[in-house]
Parts: sequence; structure tokens; C-alpha cells
Amino acid sequence: MEKRVGQAIEVVPRISAELLRQFMEDVFVGVGVPKEDAETIADVLITADLAGFDSHGISRLKPIYYNRIKDGILSPITKIDVVREGPTTALLDGNNGMGHVIAKRAMEMAIDKARTYGMGMVAVRNSSHYGIAGYYTNMAADAGMIGICGTNARPSIAPTFGVENMLGTNPLSFAMPTDEEFHFSLDCATSVSQRGKIEVYARRNQPVPEGWVIGHDGTSKTDPHQILEELTQGLAALAPLGGISEETAGYKGYGYATVVEILSAALQGGPFLKALSGVQDGKKVPHRLGHFFIAIDVSAFTELDEFRHTTGEILRQLRASKKAPGHDRIYTAGEKEYYTRQERAKNGIPINESLQKDMRVLQEELGLKYEFPF
Repeated sequence: MEKRVGQAIEVVPRISAELLRQFMEDVFVGVGVPKEDAETIADVLITADLAGFDSHGISRLKPIYYNRIKDGILSPITKIDVVREGPTTALLDGNNGMGHVIAKRAMEMAIDKARTYGMGMVAVRNSSHYGIAGYYTNMAADAGMIGICGTNARPSIAPTFGVENMLGTNPLSFAMPTDEEFHFSLDCATSVSQRGKIEVYARRNQPVPEGWVIGHDGTSKTDPHQILEELTQGLAALAPLGGISEETAGYKGYGYATVVEILSAALQGGPFLKALSGVQDGKKVPHRLGHFFIAIDVSAFTELDEFRHTTGEILRQLRASKKAPGHDRIYTAGEKEYYTRQERAKNGIPINESLQKDMRVLQEELGLKYEFPF
């Protein structure tokens, strides 16, 4: 992979998905995560990297998971308690374990319930960052179902007409099976951008686009390093989808972020808003996130093949519609990720200089023997 630096072309080294997956597994095992759980977590992360979600793959390994385990605010041993359960519902307590493991178990339960009763919903409390939400909704789509999930997160988004970071980026994801080679798969934060993308800009030392972040004075901020520091301090906030003003429909993103917050906290009896900051009395504490997972069995409503075909036709007609001047292609959700997976499965995952440094640190601290092309 190449990127332009000034007038020069810098070649960014790539690592095969399987090598990167194995490295991540070894890192998690090295900090006390059981091997089976380490495999689950690494699979979620490599799925993000293969699909081009560079903000949620290997880039999160050290700062979000490894460091939090080392700091004692994230448990490498995941103990999941079933607090309540009915035929179509369940409430799980993740006991501040690994979010990926908890989320996969929750969606598996929702799918199992949907197979029997047509629909299943599982809520989770006391969990942690679980990677890309689309991983779990695609589990449902793989099973011939509609998948829906969401999670709250540490405070980042300001409400419309506000400047204080109150809501998390609160992603909402949907996945639906089609008769094409890929599912319809939508996985979006309810902010204009999310913290992970700003971290990517910081690693590249590139300014963040105008309108993504505002300070307490209401002006837009673009320095990614300053933004990350001020987001942590509560001195800056992300704009909701649509932006800060009503004129640009920012109230829509604000509203959807609030829906996700309610479904990730009120159902579970879990913490919300500022209580998810991960800091209490100046000390780091578990984030205690909440999630929700819904699986809907298509065959309870119609024939699965008919659903797949109709969904595929909707997507094909959208892509075949009239293009805007200067554009020769329209995409549907999940399509770009499908092509990125094909390209990266063949050519490897690009590892920028900042990630290279993180990986070297992890190798040294854990005594891992790997030969990387950097």
C-alpha cells in the first residue's frame, strides 16, 4: 500500500491476515486471556482490518485492550452471568470481561431463540468495547436472519445546541441476507465520525475535517492530538450525525444516539452517559458498557430465498440508478467492505508506522518471536 508524503511515495508494509490474527491471539494469551477467547477476539479484530475498518482492528489492540488489561480495569477472564431469561429474551452480566466474547455469546443466544420463536433479543450490562458492531449482526445474516445491535460508549457526542460530550458514539448496526455474494451490512456510529477515526488521523499526523468536533466555545477543532486529549478531558465533543445545528438535521443523529443509549442502559439496569467515562475520583475504572442484540428469523415471515432475492433486487436497482455528474458508480452498504476483504485477503493488511511501534512494544514486553516486514 502506498501513501504520498509531500512529493515522495511512502510504501506502507502489509502483513497477511493469518499472521496478524495469530499475533493478536498470542498477545491476548500473553496477558491472561484464555486461548478460545483470544481466538474470538482476534477474529473480531481481523474481520475489521480485512473490511477496511482500520480504526477497529489491530489499531485497538494495545491502547484499548492490552493497556486496559494491564491497568486492571478490564478482566482477561470473562465470566458471563445470565441475570434473567425468557423464551425470547435474556439479560447478561459481563462482569467487566472482554466485550467481544460477551457480545458473541449474546448474539448466539439471540439467534438460538429466534430459531425457535422467530425473534430473540439479548441485553448486556457490565461489558467493554466489543469491536465492530457489524461482526455480530453479520452472525445473524449468516444464519439467514436479520441482525440488529448497538452499544453505548464513553461520552463523546454533544447534544444538539450543546457543546458538552454526553453521549457515546453509540453505533447502530443492521445486517440482512441477500442473494448476492455479500450481505446488506450497515454499521455506523451515530456521530459524524468516531474517536477511532480521529485516532487514525492522529497516527497519520493529519488534520481532522472541519465540523467533526467542537470545543466549548462552539468552534470546530481539527488538530487530532488536541482533540483526543480534550475529548478525554471533556473539553471537546463529537458532532452527532447531521452536525451540530438543526438546519443540517443534527437532531437526527442526536436522537438515534439517545435511542441506543436507552436500549444499552435502561433495559439492563446499567450505567449511562457520564458514568461510562472510565474515570472515577481521578482513577481509571471499568467502563461498564451496555449492548443489545436482536435476531429476527426471516422464515417466520416469508421464504428465505424470496427475502434474499427481493433484498438483492432492491440493492441492484439502487446501484443501477442514475449517477451524479463525475461519479460512475453507486454502492450499497456492505459492498465496499466486500471488495476490500478480497483485496486485503490477497495482499495483506497495511500497517502504518504508529502501529509498527505498538507491535514492537508488544513483542518486546511479551517475548513474542515474529518476523515482520518492518
